[in-house]
Amino acid sequence: MRKELKNFFPKKSLGQNFLLNEKILDKIVSFCNLKKDDVALEIGSGIGNLTKKLAKKAKKVFAIEKDERLVKILARELGNQKNIKIIQGDILKINLKKLGIKKGYKVVGNLPYRIAKKVIQKFLNEKPKPKLMVVMVQKEVAKKICAKEGKLNILGAILQMISKPKIKMIVKKENFWPKPKVDGAILEIKPKNKRLEIHFLKVLKAGFSQPRKTIKNNLKKIFGKKVTQVLESLNIDPNLRPQELKLTSWEKLAKFFAKNNVNKK
Repeated sequence: MRKELKNFFPKKSLGQNFLLNEKILDKIVSFCNLKKDDVALEIGSGIGNLTKKLAKKAKKVFAIEKDERLVKILARELGNQKNIKIIQGDILKINLKKLGIKKGYKVVGNLPYRIAKKVIQKFLNEKPKPKLMVVMVQKEVAKKICAKEGKLNILGAILQMISKPKIKMIVKKENFWPKPKVDGAILEIKPKNKRLEIHFLKVLKAGFSQPRKTIKNNLKKIFGKKVTQVLESLNIDPNLRPQELKLTSWEKLAKFFAKNNVNKK
């Protein structure tokens, strides 16, 4: 254990599990592909073990940490480094414009598992969007996000609509302190130039409302008695289950839904 953590007691409420393996930390930095003019926004800087490595590669590192105890450690250890800006705050409430962060920045960090999905969606809908995200999440969440056709789920469909996610490596739970109950995975997420439209979300929520039922049954909620006719007109088999649909099919359904003003108030 690092000397900085000797008398430190992690808070379960903040999902604190520190990655201490130097080789994996180096891998994360390499996945970021940082250039000398890059700006990195690090989520959950902890004691700064990843922060230091990022600062050697990037022009500027914004180190975001919620726990004031860790902020004091960061200030003591890294406060003198000119290209590191330490900020105490909740990442879900941080205003990038107020920090002066402009487009082209990269997001990196070991995300608290309980808020990982919210954090990823926040940045994929953020203005400005990051150029790249390299984040540690729970292995099972990573698999859902990167699910292929046939095993697609609502989370995967949402994030694949607005980004290109890829699992870079699995990280065993033994590499963290304290040891979590599950393994982690490092995700590379490249945002697309797309916004998450409300009609796309409505169609997905209806379509995945009962995953074991066919899309014909699930989509009756928004297409009514004409559901079979709508599906067949879009060359979609009405008897498929939601996880079996391609992402392009969900996009077709969402466009039809929006264009025909179906079920809109």
